[in-house]
Amino acid sequence: MVMDQQKHHLETLTEIRALMEQSSRFISLSGLSGVAAGIFALLGAAAVYWYLGITPFSGQKAYYVTAETMNRGGMHYLTFFMIDAAIVLILAISGGIFFTTRKARKKGLKMWDASSRRLLLNMAIPLVAGGIFCLGLLYHDLFGMVAPATLVFYGLACLNASKYTLNDIRYLGILEIILGLIAMFFLGYGLEFWAFGFGVLHIVYGLIMYYKYEQ
Repeated sequence: MVMDQQKHHLETLTEIRALMEQSSRFISLSGLSGVAAGIFALLGAAAVYWYLGITPFSGQKAYYVTAETMNRGGMHYLTFFMIDAAIVLILAISGGIFFTTRKARKKGLKMWDASSRRLLLNMAIPLVAGGIFCLGLLYHDLFGMVAPATLVFYGLACLNASKYTLNDIRYLGILEIILGLIAMFFLGYGLEFWAFGFGVLHIVYGLIMYYKYEQ
């Protein structure tokens, strides 16, 4: 009888803990959204390689040096990069909304509540700061620093947001920061680091999250 009561109490505590976690953390984040973001990032990087007419790790001059002489199709390289980045961002956000909404509906959870608002706010602060910082780098013609900076600030955003969603995103943030810091010392390979951080790491992280929480 005592064992049964203890088991019942443990089950009750587990249920209470789960309810508290649902109210304080956004747990509907789908691993497939990470996979989709990674695929779009790799496609975006591939578009840049096509525009510049180079291949990854080709050993030629830095990609941003090559870009300064490019005007393929009459389009300035900065214009192409901005359009490419905007398309990747829109597709990644759209994929994230789609897969996360689908997961939330399956679990009977709300997509937009206090926890999701806290998540977005805490992720947006480092991202907005990073975006402005990167604009400053471009303004001062420090193009080679943009890729490392985006990785570092995105990692900080993941780290900051991890308090309001799945803890696993914390490790993704740490890896992105480390990768960005390393990339600062290898500016000629910034595009490769960017593709690995936003592409490969997202896909690996997304698959791990999918099989860990959604299977």
